[in-house]
Amino acid sequence: MNVEPSIIYENEDILVIDKPVGLIVHGDGRTKEPTLAEWLLARYPALSAVGEPWTSPQGEIIPRPGIVHRLDRTTSGVMVVAKTAEAHAFLKEGFQKRTIAKEYLAYVYGHPKVNDGIIEAEIRRTRTSPPRWTAEPGRRGGHRAAVTHWEVVERGTDAGNGDKVSLLRVMPKTGRTHQIRVHLKIIHHAVVADPLYAPGQPALLGFERPALHARSLSVTLPSGERKEFEAALPSDFEAARARFVPREPE
Repeated sequence: MNVEPSIIYENEDILVIDKPVGLIVHGDGRTKEPTLAEWLLARYPALSAVGEPWTSPQGEIIPRPGIVHRLDRTTSGVMVVAKTAEAHAFLKEGFQKRTIAKEYLAYVYGHPKVNDGIIEAEIRRTRTSPPRWTAEPGRRGGHRAAVTHWEVVERGTDAGNGDKVSLLRVMPKTGRTHQIRVHLKIIHHAVVADPLYAPGQPALLGFERPALHARSLSVTLPSGERKEFEAALPSDFEAARARFVPREPE
């Protein structure tokens, strides 16, 4: 599996990459493996002075060079990295004020009864092992309150077994850990092949990881220019399209 990111765009302020499945963004203090942070430092040593390090539960200081947001190890797609301290502060403010728009594609189990919706629910860490996150519909205003917009792109079935599956566009307005995966679970349409939030469910459409791809990111650059960046569909999403049978119009 290729775990080398590819560069989508670069200027003096930012770097936009396409992160592949299997690449962790930065160390977690528990495992030793290649990370995006190491890849960045190897190619852009000056990034060692950019960003905010993280202290792991084990007390280890984990560098996060230029990193202002992250994707799960199993999530593919577009990420933006700051190349200067000024750009880091600018992008961090953009995420906090929700002026940076992110769009994901997700294959989910079943067919939603409506075509779109907004999920607003507080996200909390569980005490399970392995640790995961949970949310309760209707819980709002907590310190981990999160908002996710979603809409159906297409409903269909898996050609292999006939199970119902839908393709969604998902637009998170906040950036909590596992937000999309948790929120889709609580509306009973969990991400296909998600071992944490859909355990025991069949891995439809041939997926061997949660069927979630960060397709695009729209951001205002420090220069004031607004740009949109898009990551191409990875190979498993392309293969899923071939196995996806659209539902006939009613």
